[in-house]
Amino acid sequence: MLNVALVLALAAAPPARTSPAAERAITADAIRAHVRFLASDLLEGRGPGTRGDALAQSYIAAQLEALGLRPAGTQGFLQPFDIVGVDGHAETVQFSRGRESLVLRHAEEVVAVAGDEAPRTAVDRAELVFVGYGIRAPEYGWDDFKGQNLRGKMLLILNSDPEDDPALFAGRARLWYGRWDYKYEMAARVGAAGAIILHTTHSAGYPWQVVRSSWTGPQYSVPTTERRVPLRGWVTEEACRKLVALAGRSLDDLVRSANGRQFQPVPLGIGVSTAFDSRIERTRTSNVLALLPGSDPKLSSEVVLYTAHHDHLGMRTGAAPGEDAIYNGAEDNASGVALMLTVARAYAALDRAPRRSILFAAVAAEEQGLLGSEYLARHPPVPLGRIAVNINIDGANVFGRTRDVTVIGLGKTDLDVTLRTLARAQGRVLRGDQLPDRGYFYRSDQFSFARVGVPSAYFESGLDYRGRPAGWGREKREAWEETRYHQPSDELTPDWDLSGAVEDARLQFALGYSVAQATPLPAWTKGDEFEAPRLRSLEALRQRPPGSTPASGR
Repeated sequence: MLNVALVLALAAAPPARTSPAAERAITADAIRAHVRFLASDLLEGRGPGTRGDALAQSYIAAQLEALGLRPAGTQGFLQPFDIVGVDGHAETVQFSRGRESLVLRHAEEVVAVAGDEAPRTAVDRAELVFVGYGIRAPEYGWDDFKGQNLRGKMLLILNSDPEDDPALFAGRARLWYGRWDYKYEMAARVGAAGAIILHTTHSAGYPWQVVRSSWTGPQYSVPTTERRVPLRGWVTEEACRKLVALAGRSLDDLVRSANGRQFQPVPLGIGVSTAFDSRIERTRTSNVLALLPGSDPKLSSEVVLYTAHHDHLGMRTGAAPGEDAIYNGAEDNASGVALMLTVARAYAALDRAPRRSILFAAVAAEEQGLLGSEYLARHPPVPLGRIAVNINIDGANVFGRTRDVTVIGLGKTDLDVTLRTLARAQGRVLRGDQLPDRGYFYRSDQFSFARVGVPSAYFESGLDYRGRPAGWGREKREAWEETRYHQPSDELTPDWDLSGAVEDARLQFALGYSVAQATPLPAWTKGDEFEAPRLRSLEALRQRPPGSTPASGR
């Protein structure tokens, strides 16, 4: 069991103070310089397994080595792992009912790609069944499948999760059940031939163009023997209305029926057909790992883990001559890597290393489904119970200083107490997720570590910008999602104001340093969904034979 006295002591103790000189090592110029290289056209969008991907890894490793950090990967600073790229999509998908049919076109109305590693995907009149949100959640008394035999069927699934009842699925806040990867996993478990998710801007948190860009080109995964759904698809709302009308039904009526526990899967009497070939490419990518050994003989065997993903979407195929084809990913996530590197610079500037060790991980293939962080969580350089916390950095604030800090997952751990005190010292206040329907906690790399029990801290600048009118921050955020998110236009531009990014990086540094100095380990809030795996990992440590060694580079 957890030592309650130690947990309470951590909550009550003031955060450890960092060195002002170390904080001054975090500068806007340093952040901008890292972004300028990582988001340059030379790296061609840092697609997994590409030359640009390898260049990004080499650059990050060199920067960490220059700071005097030790390599912590399996091959120097690198932790390589295999990935499989499947490049292929359906040009059209046909939906037939009797003599009537509807043909949806790739990218404009539907996106359908291979969900497994098969060189050919073929579906011949698979029966289309509407399965609501595609959720099986016993703790909520919720099962959209009701034991029906869906083997070989094509599933039509709503994005997100029910949001009308605050007592169900956290109301408007998005949970793991609302994520597209969860829905494809469930489709595989019931033996479906494929799954098509209804996209709406409200349910996804981004427009259709993001689906088009994110699901074009090779789709990567880590090799596995587990079954995957053979076809993964998305459909626009307008096209879905036509599709449901073909079955003589109303989409609005189906959606309403899906918002109650009594929902039963609805066979639509429609056959789905498509066939296409895919190019299968087996390659490798790498996480980049570096360690600052701790100074305490006992606590140095534990680590504070910083993560930021170094990949992006690569190059766009089929671009017209003169059209920008490079997904530079300046904000997403060259800027996050830049913040992590400047935080590492601050640690290197300390006169004495903190008590716990600090592990920096630039993880790969986040855009493909958190693959690099998932691999690291399964193959950590120290036992999971010795990872004190994961502080994840995904994106930087490029619009200036804010009066608030948005904590994704506020209330999930006792880290909030320390973070609130540190933010107050900056003249800022903590706020919970201000866009809860986006499900950000389950969309970035901290989720991989939370799933295995590691307490996670993921925060970003708020939306209340200093010197700006009310609502300005939300407008800027929404405009960025509309015009730059997963688009070639996500580039470093002269108007970036990194003063807020500097504040955020200093806060990330101060939070990690405070955890590294404190004797008690951070903990999940009692009853949290990730508490159980944490308790298991701590129990596994207690059962280890004596004589464990401190964390060290390889």
